[in-house]
Amino acid sequence: MLKLKSETAAHLTALATILIWGTTFISTKVLLREFSPIEILFLRFLLGFAALHLVRGKLPFRSWKEERLYAGAGLTGVTLYFLFENIALTYTLASNVGVLVTVAPFFTALLSCFYLRGERPDLRFYAGFVLALAGVTLIMFSGSMTLKLNPAGDILALLAAFVWAVYSVLMKKIGQLGHPMAACTRRTFLYGLAFMLPALFFLDFSPAWGALRKPVNLCNFLYLGLGASALCFATWNRAVKILGAVRTSVYIYLVPVVTVITAVLILHERITLPASCGMALALAGLILSETRRKTR
Repeated sequence: MLKLKSETAAHLTALATILIWGTTFISTKVLLREFSPIEILFLRFLLGFAALHLVRGKLPFRSWKEERLYAGAGLTGVTLYFLFENIALTYTLASNVGVLVTVAPFFTALLSCFYLRGERPDLRFYAGFVLALAGVTLIMFSGSMTLKLNPAGDILALLAAFVWAVYSVLMKKIGQLGHPMAACTRRTFLYGLAFMLPALFFLDFSPAWGALRKPVNLCNFLYLGLGASALCFATWNRAVKILGAVRTSVYIYLVPVVTVITAVLILHERITLPASCGMALALAGLILSETRRKTR
């Protein structure tokens, strides 16, 4: 009974995390008026790292083996994932990126078969993946059903999905260490920011600091830094610790669904029939992927 309650809480935590992540495009869109993608990325995680220092729970050095896990998680989940995704958007269509990044649960399942015991997905997972991918494709291309392939951008988007899968597997291993997840998230942010520093010299990092005094910019940075970064990474990592990397990753299918609903409610965009069908398929894929066989 206790395990069931813990898993239920983890599912709700993952869902709440996705609800926030699915709305971040609005804040990012606003900030892009005066800040470059790398500026937004670095400043939001810097703010998130500072916020996590207010949370109790120290994480002393234990061994270099553990530190490699934190460094790997910071490199993949913080630095490479967002850099690959943001750079991909400059080479290919946003709809292409949205679909290709959703492949992350599939990569997570493959990696888990090799590196995580007890996380071998059955046919339901793969059937759910096919349904969800079809749904996400309908959502992303609901406005224009033309597919324009661009090898450079599309490969970067796939790499983003792959490194997020690596991050999920690493966070599952970190969760098995028994340390407070907020402190573990803080350590991964530290490494992520450190790995991000070299990119600042190549990717137009010269923030307009005066623009931060504008309430709209400040509020959106606070939302991305405190909510989407500090809070959501900690809650997502907590869900991974309880549910596992594979079961948590399938919630990524809901990101485009939340994005569409948010666009309708806040930006007053029109929802199309293909998008409605896509959301239904994505939800069906999530439910099917989360269905577990009963053990005798």
